[in-house]
Amino acid sequence: MYLLGFDIGSSSVKAALVDAETGKIAASDYFPKTEMSMRAVQAGWAEQDPEMWWDNLKLANASVLAQSKVDPQDIKAIGISWQMHGLVMVDRGHRLLRPSIIWCDSRAVPYGEMAFRTIGEEKSLSHLLNSPGNFTASKLAWVKEHEPELYDQVYKIMLPGDYIAMKLTGEIGMTVEGFSEGIFWDFKENRISQDILDHFGFDREILPSLTPVFGIQGKVTTAAAKELGLHPGTPVSYRAGDQPNNAVSLNVFNPGEIASTAGTSGVVYGVLDEVKYDPLSRVNIFAHVNHQPAQTRLGVLLCINGTGILNSWIKKNMTPARLDYNQMNELAAQSPIGAKGISVIPFGNGAERVLENKDSGSSFHGINFNIHSLADILRAAQEGIVFSFQYGMEIMKKLGMDIRVIRAGNANMFLSPLFRETLAAISGAVIELYDTDGAAGAAKAAGIGAGIYRSPQEAFASLKKIMIVEPDTQHAGRYMEAYDRWKKYL
Repeated sequence: MYLLGFDIGSSSVKAALVDAETGKIAASDYFPKTEMSMRAVQAGWAEQDPEMWWDNLKLANASVLAQSKVDPQDIKAIGISWQMHGLVMVDRGHRLLRPSIIWCDSRAVPYGEMAFRTIGEEKSLSHLLNSPGNFTASKLAWVKEHEPELYDQVYKIMLPGDYIAMKLTGEIGMTVEGFSEGIFWDFKENRISQDILDHFGFDREILPSLTPVFGIQGKVTTAAAKELGLHPGTPVSYRAGDQPNNAVSLNVFNPGEIASTAGTSGVVYGVLDEVKYDPLSRVNIFAHVNHQPAQTRLGVLLCINGTGILNSWIKKNMTPARLDYNQMNELAAQSPIGAKGISVIPFGNGAERVLENKDSGSSFHGINFNIHSLADILRAAQEGIVFSFQYGMEIMKKLGMDIRVIRAGNANMFLSPLFRETLAAISGAVIELYDTDGAAGAAKAAGIGAGIYRSPQEAFASLKKIMIVEPDTQHAGRYMEAYDRWKKYL
């Protein structure tokens, strides 16, 4: 018996096939092997063609079936994870009306700011737990104003994962987690926000029907089965945005538990059991996967746009071509804590929520041509990324998050010993690294939704911890001194 998970990213689409009995990954792959294209007609815009996601999903799925040689009839459930906050629009024939406006597109910021002021800041925060910001509802408002002929053809709007579920099952739905990440959910009224519908002038009918996060959401159609080589009738039984799903992948379901990622952007995600919000809306609060009216489970999401992308930019533009990331990490480790006084602000990938939607750009401070080298710049860059995490985690702590343990997959920036050690030291938290990823997590979660597992504990009993990083208390003062200096440049 096997479980299939799909993770729809903005760089690639990953598929993982998991043995339901052992919890081990039978096969996994991703496509394309280079990053998916992104369309930017103007500065600050970012669009992708959802059919490109589907095409790459088919390639990844074909690869895992070929690798594993599993009989498709033995695949008992499918789970889906996706890049959050994207807008997909289809007509009554389920045909795409335009490319998806994805998470890192910032054109809708003014629409969210106007909604925040008009609805009222206190009411927005107490009901939506966020300002409308640059999320899906605001993106739809931009389309309504600038592309009215397309807006008039909209049958349903969706998030990226809902589109993939539609392609698989022919059914259109959205979860409470999905509605909340799009800023359509009123947590006080426990329903679609009438304030958002009224302010933007949206018809309730263009929103999908409510579907459960865990549970049978639809079954693979004959047409989709033929395209994918799957068995018709295979249930889709789980879907969640990539950050809630990353938390699921790390068995983060309960209050106080923390998950983190550090890829192109970086995230710290924790679970709260009471309704709270940041008065300045610098961290986002959405329904977690196990949120229920009678059981509050909210995901507090700190997102830093400029994370691994800073490291990647330095690799492309400031290091010799022969250096790979491991060599960069080794060179950075030759510089002392604090990088001899260099501070790097990593916010060079658009507006940052943690800075109240300001686009401050990245900057380098304190470079002295006589004493500094590439090693110092590399270390300062990694420290700057960690310090941005700490800056946001201090906001999370004010909401009641007790950050003592941070769980993460052994990938991206967490592969860097310097990054791990600096994060542990500055936060005072133990870092636990696990051998998992979003596609595998979605597959196991689908097993919960299909009733194959009786609980999350059973589903993730096989989760393998591969490393523990304890805080460096001996040098905590030096890390804090570097962090205090870094904050002066914000």
